[in-house]
Amino acid sequence: MNPQKRFKIFEVLSKATPHPTTELIYQTPFQLLIAVILSAQATDKSVNKATLLLFNKASNAKQLAQMQLSDIESCIKTIGLYKPKAKNILETAKIIHVKFKGEVPHDRLSLEALPGVGRKTANVILNTIFNEPAIAVDTHIFRISNRINIAPGENVLQVEKKLMKVTPKEFLKDAHHLLILHGRYICTARLPKCSSCVINDLCEYKKKLLIKKK
Repeated sequence: MNPQKRFKIFEVLSKATPHPTTELIYQTPFQLLIAVILSAQATDKSVNKATLLLFNKASNAKQLAQMQLSDIESCIKTIGLYKPKAKNILETAKIIHVKFKGEVPHDRLSLEALPGVGRKTANVILNTIFNEPAIAVDTHIFRISNRINIAPGENVLQVEKKLMKVTPKEFLKDAHHLLILHGRYICTARLPKCSSCVINDLCEYKKKLLIKKK
């Protein structure tokens, strides 16, 4: 895909969604961090239901660090892998409360050192909270990056690095949310909604299908 087409794709997506952001519900950076940890292999909708219960009991690092593990599990038990996630967010809360005085750290190394926080979660925090040009490649972004040929790669790290390299600077800050929302609602896994896609005329998905048929 040439740079001109990539620019046009992001331009069109940006016009269709002028203020892209996460669908996780939070009031503070700490709450978003906890929500993102919980969101692994879970939908934002299910996470929002669980965090509503959790944050009503503990809205900050200090309060969460003082909770019993069983009480945390009770709040998030509707989410997959809730037991290890409960342990991770409890330990993360303790570290942030003691080491960072309740504030979410602003650097990748400190973020990735927290229990339950990997590169993808760190990228979400760096982008959403600190407005850094980071792209967290989840299943949606990985799928459409390969499907429409905007930044194909064999694994999430390859796709992330390629997206960071080829995404026009004007759209780097919003690229993560533009792509994830497009993948979540339009360029879906099983039946992509091509007829209602705003970048249908720019997408190379049909071209790839024709090549496969040949």
